[in-house]
Amino acid sequence: MAAAPVEACRLALVLAIDVSSSVDANEDQLQRSGLAAALLSPEVESAFFSSPDPVAIQIFEWSGQRNQTDLLGWTLIRSPADLLVAANTLAQTKRSIDDMPTAMGYALGYASIKLKEAPACLFQTIDIAGDGINNDGFAPSVTYAAFPFEGVIVNGLVITGSDTAVQSYYETQVIRGPTAFVEVANGFDDFENAMRRKLVRELTAQIIGRAVTSEGTRG
Repeated sequence: MAAAPVEACRLALVLAIDVSSSVDANEDQLQRSGLAAALLSPEVESAFFSSPDPVAIQIFEWSGQRNQTDLLGWTLIRSPADLLVAANTLAQTKRSIDDMPTAMGYALGYASIKLKEAPACLFQTIDIAGDGINNDGFAPSVTYAAFPFEGVIVNGLVITGSDTAVQSYYETQVIRGPTAFVEVANGFDDFENAMRRKLVRELTAQIIGRAVTSEGTRG
């Protein structure tokens, strides 16, 4: 059987949620249920299927240096039924640990490894959410120098709280790539809304980019 072309999958998307000690049990549940609900929202579903080429997603939780746990293995979203299975799987997961620090560099390294296991897709994006800055292990800049991130976009979802420096940290130290951006959730209660906005932007970026490129190359 001939191999499927790369264009058969337009985006490999890794979603990483923060379960470090600064996140309490209620906040953790707001993240899980919020992401699951965002995946099933009409606007996100429409963004998933705005192109005939499917999207592959993988979800994990992260905290300390050696604390990364897969919540959803690589799943190719070809239909609304696939999206429902992915959301239900996530909603049924339980937090693996709750007393570890924030090892963001290690989380990004783990996400890079996950992308090596992804289906062949035209684009690769990491979507990392959190409410604090790196305070354990090496920094994101070290990860970017040591792991393969060529062509990978890293976006951030900042959950605001008492530390106002977190958004600036994400903007200057975390996001990576020419189209990278930071979405802001005004507390964990706003996580679902922020994730919904973020997913729509991530899932449609490649289509908009292709349209602009095609328009620019017309003679």
